Amino acid sequence: MADSQSMPRQQSGETGSLVSAAWLADHMTAPDIRIVDASWHFPDSGRKAHAEYEEAHIPGAVFFDIDEIKDTAGDLPHMLPPAEKFSSRVREMGLGDGNRLVIYDTGGVHPAARVWWMFRVFGCRDVVVLDGGLAGWRAQDGRIDDIPPIPRRRHFSPRYQATLVRDADQVAQALDKGTAQVVDARGGPRFSGADPDPRPGIRSGHIPGSLNVPFASLFNDDGTYKDPDGLRAAFEAGGVDLSRPVITTCGSGITACTLALALDILGKKDVAVYDGSWADWGADRGDQSRPIATGAPA
Repeated sequence: MADSQSMPRQQSGETGSLVSAAWLADHMTAPDIRIVDASWHFPDSGRKAHAEYEEAHIPGAVFFDIDEIKDTAGDLPHMLPPAEKFSSRVREMGLGDGNRLVIYDTGGVHPAARVWWMFRVFGCRDVVVLDGGLAGWRAQDGRIDDIPPIPRRRHFSPRYQATLVRDADQVAQALDKGTAQVVDARGGPRFSGADPDPRPGIRSGHIPGSLNVPFASLFNDDGTYKDPDGLRAAFEAGGVDLSRPVITTCGSGITACTLALALDILGKKDVAVYDGSWADWGADRGDQSRPIATGAPA
């Protein structure tokens, strides 16, 4: 049985933090494997992730609700929850010590990467993402179920990893001292300020000094991650020096994690996520607002 604090094991069909649909089909009945549906959609998409899960999911998968398993004390949309809340929720889902977690989603903004990162923040190292998500599973003729599992409660021991998380002050300090690059996963028009932010009270633009690697540039047409050469090219096209530390950011902290996962695939370990992201930095707080920039990266 796997130790939840160990490094993910390398097997055929598995590359670091990714596994293929074929790999999952061969391993899904292993006693330590647990499958998690982490699907999430933008509020204006008209799609309901949980309703879609109830209609069709990978057999045995439990649903991880990003909109509920978060810090509800503040007004930011997707902040990390307190360790006690995270532990309580995942224990009830039957996820815990000794499990090997496989996270997937139904595509779009690739929220599986966010849940992968959340588990890593709370100390779980034996967690991987299903490359291509549910669509990739279906393409491999993987079985689909509409019956939710009845999980058995399992103990989960949170071990908070502060090095994986950054706040606004730490981001500002890193830019001021040049200790890390800040890389934004939003699309070019939102990064430049040409498109307005979809959230009320959030200004348009980006963090001064940050770079732009749109998360969509990391993926093939079928929703799988590009190979390492393709990922490396995407970051280099955005001006990222892969030899230096990186802090990733985005709109609310979800697609920033796709950058973090892609960098993990490339073997980079000096990567953190700005949890509040632009929803925090770009908020209009009058005289207390953070500085913003518009246009292309300098």
